[in-house]
Amino acid sequence: MLASRLKALRSEYRKTQQELADMLGITRQGYAKYENGLGEPDNNTLTKLADYFDVSTDYLLGRTNTKEPKTTDVEAEFQAFINDPELQVWYKELPKSDEDELRKLRMIWEMIKNEKK
Repeated sequence: MLASRLKALRSEYRKTQQELADMLGITRQGYAKYENGLGEPDNNTLTKLADYFDVSTDYLLGRTNTKEPKTTDVEAEFQAFINDPELQVWYKELPKSDEDELRKLRMIWEMIKNEKK
């Protein structure tokens, strides 16, 4: 599966085997082995290929047919959190706070964290 996916992506991106080999820091023959199923990239190289083609390693390995890299739940929650307009207003006000206000805020945060435990 890896071989055919690499060939298809390389064709889609209109790249040569040499260009991909150069990007990976290997020989063209070394890269060609991946596309011919005669060799497999190590984890680091597989990750570089996934990043380059903007797909997941699972897609390259045939574990999913979805090209897009999977966003984890934590990443999605974080993006929603930082895009909250109310939070952005709070962030703008925070640097204007004096040390005593920041100390109180830290204490409140610690109380909230301890409640969850």
